[in-house]
Amino acid sequence: MLRSLRISKVKLFDADPNVLRAFLGTGVEFVIAIPNENVRAMVDPAAAQAWVAQHVTPHLRAGARISCVTVGNEVFKGGDAALQAATVPAMRSVHRALAAAGLAGRVNVTTAHSLDVMAASFPPSAGAFSEAAMAHVQPLLAFLSETRAPFLVNCYPFFAYTGDPARVPLEYALFQPNAGVTDPATRLRYDNMLYAQVDAVYAAIQRLGHTDVEVKVSETGWPSRGDPDEHGATVENAGTYIRNLLRRVEARQGTPMRPFTPVDVYVFALFNENLKPGPASERNYGMFYPDGTPVYSLGLQGQGAYLPPVMMFSHGARQVINLFATVAIASVAFVLS
Repeated sequence: MLRSLRISKVKLFDADPNVLRAFLGTGVEFVIAIPNENVRAMVDPAAAQAWVAQHVTPHLRAGARISCVTVGNEVFKGGDAALQAATVPAMRSVHRALAAAGLAGRVNVTTAHSLDVMAASFPPSAGAFSEAAMAHVQPLLAFLSETRAPFLVNCYPFFAYTGDPARVPLEYALFQPNAGVTDPATRLRYDNMLYAQVDAVYAAIQRLGHTDVEVKVSETGWPSRGDPDEHGATVENAGTYIRNLLRRVEARQGTPMRPFTPVDVYVFALFNENLKPGPASERNYGMFYPDGTPVYSLGLQGQGAYLPPVMMFSHGARQVINLFATVAIASVAFVLS
């Protein structure tokens, strides 16, 4: 199934060896992760070396492609001060462990952020990190600049639209034709919200003195179903968002602020997750139902001319895993922690 979609990059929330072994010889490039609950332990150099020895080096030797390790996910969004304080030291520890294994420059180390890390994101030129995150962002950016690793951010225009549908044009959120927005400071025009969000992060990074850190979208998507108060969560809108996004990515578009730097995007997610907690939308970001049928048309598998370069997978659909018990996709579609 993944080969039919010509997926070339996969982002996981862990480093499941079954998944990595299943993709040996396929050329698919992986971003693997150290879950939040294990981040603090990675500050210890011995623990970081043991993790790299178990989850990275044997798979690379066997032919797997691992380009990046994310240390935690959205750690600055919650209130876990100990986790937040440990994240950058843990990243440095993992980076040193990779270097000791001869993998410096081959496998990057970074962490993924929620857009909540921003205090301001509109207009894009006014982008600024929140005061609460600032103490951690400064050393983080220094590390990313030093190691040439990307700043990962999870961007969901859906949240902005469903939170204020009267003021946020749906067409602007879905990459559809619209009047657009002009940044009064830069005079740059934005015809979609995702690119405005990315440029707001660039502006916040530049405000702290860094111009050499690339921003990548580590998650984006649109739910096909939601609760009654989740405006815009429909199959039609989900398909429109992903189709239009993939066209932009395939065209290697840059943002108005970085027009010559194609936006690197991971789409969330391949399958719906029937056991994920929270509002209904959280269980309905998948492009496919658990039986493998598409939630909406992407123009793929012979239906269209363009193909997505990247996708990502999540976890939570344990009740339906038996549907794929004999298929290699099972271990990928459902990453069980």
